Amino acid sequence: MSLPTLAPHERALRSCVYCPKLCRASCPVALAEPRETLTPWGKMSLVHFAAHGDVPLDGDHTEPAWACAACYACKERCDHEVEVAAVLTDARAAFFARGCVPQAVRGLVDGWPARSEELARLVCAIDPAPGAAAPKAVLVGCSYVRGSPAAARAVLALAGSFGAAGPTRALRRCCGLPLLYAGDAHGFARAARELAAEASGAGRLVVADPGCAWTLRSAYPKLGVRLPPVQLLVDLLAAALDRLPAGGLGPLALRYHDPCQLGRGLGRYAEPRAVLARLTGRPAASFPRSREQGECCGGGGLLPLARPRASQEIAAQRIAEHRQAGGGRLVTACGGCLRRYRACGEDAVDLYELAAQVLGQ
Repeated sequence: MSLPTLAPHERALRSCVYCPKLCRASCPVALAEPRETLTPWGKMSLVHFAAHGDVPLDGDHTEPAWACAACYACKERCDHEVEVAAVLTDARAAFFARGCVPQAVRGLVDGWPARSEELARLVCAIDPAPGAAAPKAVLVGCSYVRGSPAAARAVLALAGSFGAAGPTRALRRCCGLPLLYAGDAHGFARAARELAAEASGAGRLVVADPGCAWTLRSAYPKLGVRLPPVQLLVDLLAAALDRLPAGGLGPLALRYHDPCQLGRGLGRYAEPRAVLARLTGRPAASFPRSREQGECCGGGGLLPLARPRASQEIAAQRIAEHRQAGGGRLVTACGGCLRRYRACGEDAVDLYELAAQVLGQ
């Protein structure tokens, strides 16, 4: 095998290569860019051929590995539950190690030190004087911090109010998920160790962004990186609904979008809906396809960087569905989705912003 690091995925790759492509319509990238190569079948086939040395390791044959939003929709609709996103993430690492990486992705990796310094400055602006020995650490999430400081402040305020009592401190470091999706396995491992060191001493670690939460719960254990007990902020809110003023937002018309990492990635469908129902006094409207069958916003998997046009088209499709279904305020619970929708002209709002608004935080 030419790429031995992909040997553990041999069964999954063969399953996809010989599949009649029943999941082709599940891939948001393939729908935005209608090419057979970009279907889950096409991407997995190219990885299979590359792993066995049947195609050259060049841009034409490796770049499709980055045409994935890591939305898990194909797995949801696959009879064999093939982990396409996991295989493509490992394929990116194999290609990256051989110098085959899209230019925009390479730029992210090369600029990581400066990006990390900028993130630390932005977090300091939100939490200028954290308790050094605070028993509760908070990982706000880069997408919130960079894309919506208001949502980031709401996250920090809510994390301090819900769950165990005591002061909090916002972590300055990134969980490293962008490096994982870039294919920089060594850089990701380093980022994981650095964040774990910063979080050490905390009794618990509250995480708001679902991409960060998925990374800490699913990717870190594979590296042997240990953390304080990880708690999702949405879980803390859902477990204390009585502390949220019933109907505090009034009869606001809301439509909730299921973020892929929060829903299919972490299995959280009921919790955000329960919080929204408490805040408005009625269930939020849903998209035509929701929960396990929900559609991607185009913000995950480094897609906005690797394939910006496809990412924008996917977000535009969701916005059009929202408006055709009657509109209202589009709500999500993911920093990446929030940035995508706002960048495409939709005045979306985050679940944590609404909760903080009701509580006057």
